[in-house]
Amino acid sequence: MLSIVVTSDGSHTIRSGQLNECYHSERGAVMESRHVFIDAGFKEVKRDQLAVFEVGFGTGLNALLTMLEAEKTGRHVYYESIDPYPIDFLTVDALNFPDVLGVNRQLFMALHRQEWNTPVAVTPRFTLHKIKAALTGYSLQRKFDAVYFDAFSPEKQPELWTVEVFRSIYSSLNSNSLLTTYSSKGLVKQNLRAAGFTVQRLPGAGGKRHMLRAVKL
Repeated sequence: MLSIVVTSDGSHTIRSGQLNECYHSERGAVMESRHVFIDAGFKEVKRDQLAVFEVGFGTGLNALLTMLEAEKTGRHVYYESIDPYPIDFLTVDALNFPDVLGVNRQLFMALHRQEWNTPVAVTPRFTLHKIKAALTGYSLQRKFDAVYFDAFSPEKQPELWTVEVFRSIYSSLNSNSLLTTYSSKGLVKQNLRAAGFTVQRLPGAGGKRHMLRAVKL
């Protein structure tokens, strides 16, 4: 069962009753996504054309923020996101991200209504490719410049935070590319390093002490 939660910055998130965990920080959904994935991730990749891989399409917030940033900066983005359990349209339509960000709701809904498992040009600068599948066992088919690792926590989905998963992602990254995640657990750092990444600990979002950025040099 899914329920909508109002976070501290006024933006919504969704709580999964099955996992008893929210899709975003209750300290601020938009705030966290901007801090972890846009500011610490997307903006740090200095390329005019880049490919982003997201673990957990979820509410579509990270995709929306990336699309807006691409339009703002004039960059071209191929955005691939994997999620085995898409959120239903009724729940998505109740989310207030378009109101909070001051964008057209139809643009946000277009991200969710696009066909799965095929690339679609949502705007001239933003191509979305949603993969309806589990990450474990999935083979990435191209090279990426940035990874948004936004799975549920290691406590809830330990199978996604393993050396094997990170090693697969590492092999699919271009040189001088990166992975960002909200988690700074010791096991996550250890597994990222074991997969070959250089791991940086950065200030977390909304008063959280730390987050991680892992770099493939």
